[in-house]
Amino acid sequence: MNLRIRRLPVKALPGTSTRYRAKRTYLAIHPVLVSLLLGCAFGVLEAQSSQPAGESLTDPRETHFGNIRQLTFQGENAEAYWAFDGSKLIYQSTPEPGVGCDQIYVLDPVSGESELASTGDGRTTCSFFYPGGDRVLYSSTHHYNRACPATPDFSRGYVWPVYPSFDIFASATDGSGLTQLTSEFGYDAEATFSPRGDRVIFTSMRNGDLDLYSMAPDGSDVVQLTDRLGYDGGAFYSPDGSKIVWRAHYPETPESIEDYRSLLAEGLIRPSALEIYIADADGSNQRQLTDNGAANFAPYWHPSGERIVFSSNMDDPRGRNFELYIINVDGTGLERVTYSEDFDGFPVFSPDGTQLVFGSNRNKSHDGNTNLFLVEWLN
Repeated sequence: MNLRIRRLPVKALPGTSTRYRAKRTYLAIHPVLVSLLLGCAFGVLEAQSSQPAGESLTDPRETHFGNIRQLTFQGENAEAYWAFDGSKLIYQSTPEPGVGCDQIYVLDPVSGESELASTGDGRTTCSFFYPGGDRVLYSSTHHYNRACPATPDFSRGYVWPVYPSFDIFASATDGSGLTQLTSEFGYDAEATFSPRGDRVIFTSMRNGDLDLYSMAPDGSDVVQLTDRLGYDGGAFYSPDGSKIVWRAHYPETPESIEDYRSLLAEGLIRPSALEIYIADADGSNQRQLTDNGAANFAPYWHPSGERIVFSSNMDDPRGRNFELYIINVDGTGLERVTYSEDFDGFPVFSPDGTQLVFGSNRNKSHDGNTNLFLVEWLN
């Protein structure tokens, strides 16, 4: 993420193809991407014409990519997820840099038109469609304060905020019929739906740690799925609803445990080392998919259920640049997908697997400009 670089000391990040031998390195991530990575404005965005495919948008080494279109052109835009029928996308955006904070929009990928789905107040994150497509999930702080919450203090290094005022809401795609699904004080966010339509998985701090939970679509029948000390988040159900994939950081040394607990008491976590995990939908049979010590995040299922696409800085010894990767669910066949000089993240396959939407700084118009791209997936 090479936007107005902010150099912050963190522990070295070992990678798979390159072992980092420096005792300390720097994770340089622009502050405006903090909420976008926690992988989760007013009015209607003006429709933009999609930019045609061109050499400036792709690298010859990106052999999985066919025709590509840029869907957004201003502000910070990321975490776009498909409706279950593939007709629309929902994403979070701060359309005007430095003005307000992230809100949720529904986008027509054909016309490029976006419509506000959240209230326009507070900060929102981590949106997702109901299987029927007529309602959406997202997390918001608007019910505690209409203003944007304070950005984190980076004096302790690069950290993510886990605002305790986040709760999960549901509404129609136009924002009407707003319903609050969680009310426990403490972070409730990163909610996604099972394709079976019966369960929602989310991350919560209601028991003092950041664990995965599932609940019924109306917010009832909450069940805890993980209980290991550390951060569990960004979970998604497999295409058949039988399994889940998520990102996790589990501190093990006394020093890292103390660091984790002290930061969490302040509503913060340090995301410099995240690994990808898979389990059955009820949280059983957990197994680690990646083991490279880097910051691996935003895992998402290929429609076949046999591969996981995700973002990582594993190939940058400085830990600055994030690219897309894909791996088999048994941990074999790791392959790098993108080769951009800037951030690539939040990859999400269309339901039929023919397209991939992702967030990127490629072709940025100004510092801090992160956009959504829609690309034909070739194989």
